[in-house]
Amino acid sequence: MAAAPEKAGLRCDTDGASMMDRVLGLDSGGTKTQAVVVGPKGQILGHQRCEGLDPTAGAGWEGALAELAATLGPVSHAVLGLPCHGEIATISARQLAVGRAVFGARGRVVNDVAVAFAGAFAGGDGVLILSGTGSMAWARGPLGTHRVGGWGNVFGDEGSAAWIGREALALVSMQLDGRVPRTGFADGLLARLGLGGDEVIGWVYGLAAPRADIAAVAAHVSALAQGGDTAAQHLLQRAGDSLGTLGQTAARLSGTGPARWSHAGGVFGDKTITATVTAAMGCAPQPPRLPPVGGAVLMAATAAGWVVDDGFVQRLQGGIAETFHKMTKGA
Repeated sequence: MAAAPEKAGLRCDTDGASMMDRVLGLDSGGTKTQAVVVGPKGQILGHQRCEGLDPTAGAGWEGALAELAATLGPVSHAVLGLPCHGEIATISARQLAVGRAVFGARGRVVNDVAVAFAGAFAGGDGVLILSGTGSMAWARGPLGTHRVGGWGNVFGDEGSAAWIGREALALVSMQLDGRVPRTGFADGLLARLGLGGDEVIGWVYGLAAPRADIAAVAAHVSALAQGGDTAAQHLLQRAGDSLGTLGQTAARLSGTGPARWSHAGGVFGDKTITATVTAAMGCAPQPPRLPPVGGAVLMAATAAGWVVDDGFVQRLQGGIAETFHKMTKGA
């Protein structure tokens, strides 16, 4: 169940602006939500962060979204990038209804990867490979817009943090059983989790938020790989291969070609994965112009009829980076 917004991160500075001078962009995934209110020049007027508004985790997301909106105040347009939207009809209908109830007729709900794409290319074409809790590629080009992957952890979500965590735990079980030779991987991962071999089953099946908590295991796998564990390195290379396949397929279907691609999501913080995907795509990635929440702002600003030029993008980029850096540091 999603938690209410973090009070430590709460801020809403209207600077005397009217509702017509304020738009809201929101990005939410399986782990966290970021939202900002922005003025016509790209200046940050308010910001908020809370846990992920995952509709598959219970009804708590609805109240968290309403509280977040009340905290940030009225806006003329809002774009909400929410997980699962456009994928499951009943969930999508509920998201639309809640978005309309909270923000009125000018509240728009889209898939969270759509706002990540808009931010990465600031409105242009290209291929975005996303790997956070889940994974997906989203591309737009001469042959249209195409998404590849994003089926969820039951179907695969190959290369995502949840997939890495699940594969890592599976390897631990096989090493503990003796089905494969026991290396330092199982002992190293269990030590990082603070578990004994006889405790890991109970830990997994007792998790309050299984998908997000298993996804968090990926960071431990990355740390083991950086420390030289070959099993961890091999697992991350497999993840990178899977993400590369997503990107190559999306590029082919959209007619974009791999020369213009970017990435989003915390999994790309791992150097092995980024290097593996880069090799698969055949060229270095283009750094995202804006984070996903910035993409949501661009979509809302465009809907409001504002001038969204390079100056707007640059101010927005700097403002978002400063805002959430301060929040991370507890400022």
